[in-house]
Amino acid sequence: MYPNPSPVSRRTSKADDGLTNIQLDHARLHSVAGTPDSRSPRYLKSRTSRILLSAATILLALQFVRVLFVFTGTLGHRRTVYGGAINPAHAAYALEKCRSLETQSSRAPDFARRSRSDRFVPGTNATLITNAAIWTGGGGGHEVLKGDVLLDQGLIRRIGHVDPGLLAVYEHLNRVDAQGRWVTPGIVDMHSHLGVDASPALSGANDGNSRKGPILPWLRALDGLNTHDDAYRLSASGGVTTSLVLPGSANAIGGQGVVIKLRPPTDHSPTGMLLENPYNSSEYDSGKQFRFRQMKHACGENPDRVYSNTRMDTAWAFREGYEKARQIKEAQDGYCAKATSGQWSGLGEFPEDLQWEALVDVLRGRVKVHTHCYETVDLDDLVRISNEFQFQIAAFHHAHETYLVPDTLKSAYGTPPAAALFATHMRYKRESYRGSEFAPRILAEAGIKVVMKSDHPVLDSRFLLYEAQQAYYYGLPHNLALSAVTATPATVLGLDHRIGFLKEGYDADIVLWDSHPLALGATPQQVWIDGIAQISHSYATPKPAPFQRLPRTPNFDAEARAALEHDGLPPLGPKASLARTVVFTNASSVYLPSPDGAITEHVAAMRAPGPVSVVVRDGMILCIDAPAGACVRAATLGAPAEYVDLAGGSLAPGLTTFGSALGLEEIQGEVSTKDGYVLDALRVRVPKLAGGKGALIHAVDGLQFGTRHALVAYRAGVTTGVVAPLSGGFLAGTSTALSLAAQHKLEPGAVVQAVGAVHVAIHPSGVPSVSTQIGALRRLLLHPQEGELGVWLDKVKNGETPLVVDVESADIIATLIALKAEVEHELGTHLKLTLSGAHEAHLLAAELRAADIGVILAPARPFPKSWETRRILPGPPLTEKSAVRVLLEQGVTVGLGVRDADKALNTRFDAAWAALEAGSTISKEEAIALVSTNVQKLLGIERSPDEGEMVATLGGDLLEYSKVVGVISPGRGVVDLW
Repeated sequence: MYPNPSPVSRRTSKADDGLTNIQLDHARLHSVAGTPDSRSPRYLKSRTSRILLSAATILLALQFVRVLFVFTGTLGHRRTVYGGAINPAHAAYALEKCRSLETQSSRAPDFARRSRSDRFVPGTNATLITNAAIWTGGGGGHEVLKGDVLLDQGLIRRIGHVDPGLLAVYEHLNRVDAQGRWVTPGIVDMHSHLGVDASPALSGANDGNSRKGPILPWLRALDGLNTHDDAYRLSASGGVTTSLVLPGSANAIGGQGVVIKLRPPTDHSPTGMLLENPYNSSEYDSGKQFRFRQMKHACGENPDRVYSNTRMDTAWAFREGYEKARQIKEAQDGYCAKATSGQWSGLGEFPEDLQWEALVDVLRGRVKVHTHCYETVDLDDLVRISNEFQFQIAAFHHAHETYLVPDTLKSAYGTPPAAALFATHMRYKRESYRGSEFAPRILAEAGIKVVMKSDHPVLDSRFLLYEAQQAYYYGLPHNLALSAVTATPATVLGLDHRIGFLKEGYDADIVLWDSHPLALGATPQQVWIDGIAQISHSYATPKPAPFQRLPRTPNFDAEARAALEHDGLPPLGPKASLARTVVFTNASSVYLPSPDGAITEHVAAMRAPGPVSVVVRDGMILCIDAPAGACVRAATLGAPAEYVDLAGGSLAPGLTTFGSALGLEEIQGEVSTKDGYVLDALRVRVPKLAGGKGALIHAVDGLQFGTRHALVAYRAGVTTGVVAPLSGGFLAGTSTALSLAAQHKLEPGAVVQAVGAVHVAIHPSGVPSVSTQIGALRRLLLHPQEGELGVWLDKVKNGETPLVVDVESADIIATLIALKAEVEHELGTHLKLTLSGAHEAHLLAAELRAADIGVILAPARPFPKSWETRRILPGPPLTEKSAVRVLLEQGVTVGLGVRDADKALNTRFDAAWAALEAGSTISKEEAIALVSTNVQKLLGIERSPDEGEMVATLGGDLLEYSKVVGVISPGRGVVDLW
């Protein structure tokens, strides 16, 4: 709205009855008591004189104003007439508004010639990075330079070869020798809730979503941005320098996002974090250029669920909101057409509405629209709406089905939207069920821009580069994979004139990596934001020389084609070999489990160096021998055999996953596809029919086989799942182990072990208190119990069955250590106690070893999601050691788990990452044990070495970018091949 008009404009504005205020005032002058009789001649004469005098005065005043306007000019040199009278204040404001409507979003004309960043912090020394491999983002992501990078005044001053003479001007210059390592632009996260969904999550800082209505374009994430979020430092340590912080997805239109830099602001304010603040006109001339704003849209399940709507309701809400914005826009355009041509008569006020101005700006192309949208029906809805109201969609986010309908994206209004994706996070709700790890490569091949993003804290943005690494592993070209977290999001945001690339004059947002950025486990040695180093002391672990090169990846062409041919649901079931005998040739290593659970490398013990062959019959390994060895010849003599060339690959034990609902659910968000939750005896009375006080639920009774999560994980080398009953409370029940290849429970080998351990959980949840939960556990262990509960607790007390406690807080862990000692003293037995989750277990590593308590860290890389996990040990580059390393060095038995079923797919990469972070302190054998034999031991799963599956990988071992091509299954008596 424009300011209150001046006194002059108020007097010459139209009143409700059509008279001017001057005329009304004149009429009132002659209606007051005591005026002469209007019928007297004297009055008539006086009245005539006064009328003539007033008219002359008015005409003289109008002429004076006209002359003044002619000589002083108006905006655009137009005459400003309103309602038959001149109105300079109103006209100036209205014409300024009209002129601003024609301004386009763009960088300032002289931006490329700037000598200092607008975000430069005075006192920051210049930095010279020498001897670097520089990935610039240029040339479509193919440009790599060898040389130096000079940072000064918050900008990249020079890149390539820096003349020593140029450095003489610097009295203080920080020098960093990259030693040939890789330098890239800072990572740009194009979908984050950092600072509005706080870490750790607390009710007092939950500002991601409003629930005041489905259409809320007037809200701004800036107004809820928490500068004290623990995740800023963590994300920056992963190389993230810029984030688009968006409102959540509860609303069809949730409000405006903000682009921030992740260094601590010098003024300690949210505004100080903004990159190109679009709300503060004092920082730039909005008449010359208009900075892009970013707006969040959402369709599908989230807004439908929050407002109890259908997709039809949400689509109408979009159309209703945009129709309101279009009406305002058309009114403004019509107004300005008249105002700029001097047709002021009857125009009234400039038509605007503070609530709707942002959505009007969407229609004017000044706002980047980011749409949370998963499946085809929703994508098509938004595309049609974009054409109906003629606005561009910058990107579809999450976008799990975009790879199936790229032509739909291309039919959107204007430039086709980018697709902002997860690499492997999918199938957690129905609309993500057809997601594919091959989506990035398929979309890129179709000409759609691909962005990888975190949706922080859904995924920890510290590891956003890992999303690019996975996309690369599954077939996205290396240049596009790195661009997907740098150049491409910067371009989509309209900020590619200053971030996302390494160019002279660009912001000094740079990452120096310890290895090639697409190599698994790549970690920043240093991160600069606006030329300021963000890591006070870097603990990056030296990586082997091969990690400095672009890693090789497998061929997934057939799998990508199958994803398209089957509309996102390709068959995933195991395929047994045609012959009873299978010979794996050209294996560079074979890792085998020993009776004590340790993993040993068999090939290293052989006398003859070089590749070996492994002969398998009916799912059992017969021998490991040289390619022409006697065993190989005898095993294949006179019998048909199928040969698989591993091309320098490997065989290793099948992996085991634990910590998610894998085996008890298909789609996390759909109740009808899961076993459901057990009753919590500390909150409700368990019915007698279910066992009453003696009830104990067994996960084996609710198993689901053939789920897509299970089959995808199986194809990635995870052969066994261990799952406990789903519980939101204290006592869960007993876990079970299942084969991820089985199609049903009655199939041979489907149930690996019916019962493994008894599971409880202790977390601060208000009611019941932590002390109440500890008290309940003490009573269970020290007093006899009835029914099934009593039977299995007796096994726990006797040390036959492990007790697994899901716990995070070091304070609760300390209490559990003391409780274990108390119970063992009272009973005279030794308990098998395992902690799962255990984010803060590293703080008590020595005490855990002394108490003989094992730990399953889930997830493998920690994040302070809640208050009870706030004291994490981040690992390199922020700390020298990771939690895995600290616990192992103290002698604690450690396993790695996951929290979500879709993460089981990457179990082997979790183990590899743990080993890489620990340098040479964790061997490959120990890393494999972290996700196989250690997990089984800690969960009470007992299998002899010859009972477990073996996994064959092509082109490398299980911890590398190899491809799983076969599984040897003794329990099922087959070899599955792909």
